[in-house]
Amino acid sequence: MRVSKNSLVGRLDSGETLISDGATGTYLQGKGLEPGACPEEFNISNPDIVRGMARDYLDAGADMVLTNSFGGNKFMLGKYGYGDRVTEFNRVAAEHASSQVNSNQYVIGSIGPTGEFLEPLGDVPESEMYDAFAEQAIGLAQGGANAVVIETKTALEEVSLAIKAAKENTDLVVMSTMVFDKGPRGFFTMMGITPDVGLNGMLAAGADVVGTNCGNGIELMVELSRLMRDCTDSHLLVHSNAGIPEIKNGEIVYSETPEFMARGFEEIAASGVGILGGCCGTSPEHIRALRDAI
Repeated sequence: MRVSKNSLVGRLDSGETLISDGATGTYLQGKGLEPGACPEEFNISNPDIVRGMARDYLDAGADMVLTNSFGGNKFMLGKYGYGDRVTEFNRVAAEHASSQVNSNQYVIGSIGPTGEFLEPLGDVPESEMYDAFAEQAIGLAQGGANAVVIETKTALEEVSLAIKAAKENTDLVVMSTMVFDKGPRGFFTMMGITPDVGLNGMLAAGADVVGTNCGNGIELMVELSRLMRDCTDSHLLVHSNAGIPEIKNGEIVYSETPEFMARGFEEIAASGVGILGGCCGTSPEHIRALRDAI
């Protein structure tokens, strides 16, 4: 069901706190996605599982669900031999999520990194990367997305191109996040971008909502949220990991419980972040605890 994109921003403008969903990869791996397999191909071969993921997060209390399209650009899909199916994979991903939402819920198209570097650091011209992001955003819009979240970015040049591509080729709300790690001198992305420079750079490129995802557990996200609020009065989004992954008995484990994260999310909401949700290691149980706490 397609709902107005304006209602999402309008609800944020009114001061409402909205709940996003949790991890996609963690969920799909629990449903049979093999390590190293293409998650976006699951949209084609396992549609019931992908639709069920959206349903589980919505039933847990999410106001919005992300599409299974994080690596849905031509560079990432090309590694699996699907580089010519970008529009199809993204459209179907959005259609699966759209089939589960009601008129008060939103489909957020996930647009992740390309895995490539722009010239001169890498081999990809700006025009080619712009076109790749535009192709993905158009497919998500065709499938019924209300917004996109351009996420897990570390370089301002790439994230700015993605924002512009989505803005100039669709009418979707554009949200954008970067990954900030804490070091001895504070928070920086892998490419050396501070929260202040990152947030304001994304806003200058045209993003409607900015923030951070991945890389940190809830305690560092509380600290980072306060820092981000000091950088801007714009709408903010935080998608937190369930801690830092550990290897136990040969498996990747995230240790932060739903109850522990919910207490942190209360502090993040109090700092003025309008969209709260989970990233790696989180589950519908984490989102249910978040909904109960907010």
